Amino acid sequence: MALRKQMRCVWLGLGILSIAATAWAHHSFAVYDHTRSLTLKGTVTKWQWSNPHAYLDIDVKDSSGVVKHFVLEGTSINMLQRTGWRSTMIKAGDQVTAVAAPLLNGEPGGLLLEITLANGDKKELPVPAANTFKRTPE
Repeated sequence: MALRKQMRCVWLGLGILSIAATAWAHHSFAVYDHTRSLTLKGTVTKWQWSNPHAYLDIDVKDSSGVVKHFVLEGTSINMLQRTGWRSTMIKAGDQVTAVAAPLLNGEPGGLLLEITLANGDKKELPVPAANTFKRTPE
């Protein structure tokens, strides 16, 4: 009987630890470069307003005309809404300028820090610890 109770406590403890580890990993910005930013001018292909985070898909032409598709992660919908963001602010086809912390692995993606919308409005995202991301001048 005592062994059964101990095993139950062990399994409960492991379950709690695994949930805590998942929550910690989810909120990490370790995959993004904190030492520089990218300024991306392009066409929105998708604005995904979903939990747990918003995502901006944008096609960017380089100087030789080659289009590269970037996927930029935004912050949580709750945080965006509390700072005045709405799901209808960005639409596919919009021409925008996005500032992002790039992925460390070099893939075309990153953390969306700021965006200039099609109507010219410039909006920062409510990124936790935003001051840890250095901005590269354009």
